[in-house]
Amino acid sequence: MRDNIKGGALTETTFLIMLAVYKPNYGYGIMQFIEKETGGRVVLGAGTLYGAINALVKKKWITPFGSEADGKKKEYVITDAGKQKVAEELKRMGEVLKLASTIIKEDRGK
Repeated sequence: MRDNIKGGALTETTFLIMLAVYKPNYGYGIMQFIEKETGGRVVLGAGTLYGAINALVKKKWITPFGSEADGKKKEYVITDAGKQKVAEELKRMGEVLKLASTIIKEDRGK
């Protein structure tokens, strides 16, 4: 996963998965959340999703939630470190949006 290389942006997939687990959620539920919230623009395959989940768990941005012992599906939830990354990404995206808006506004004035 190419997130935060040299302080760069999170991938859209990573960002969306992290949003999907602000409340405990399981794999298929994450896939449904992302497809619904993006109006079908982003549809994740199982391999992409579980590869990303494993990477996010390694980075400690999300963590398994609850226990599978009671027969429930494995759920994940965002960690405090993950919430910090989301906040940083929102700030970065806001700065990019502001820059783009300024440039486009200036271009329209010509």
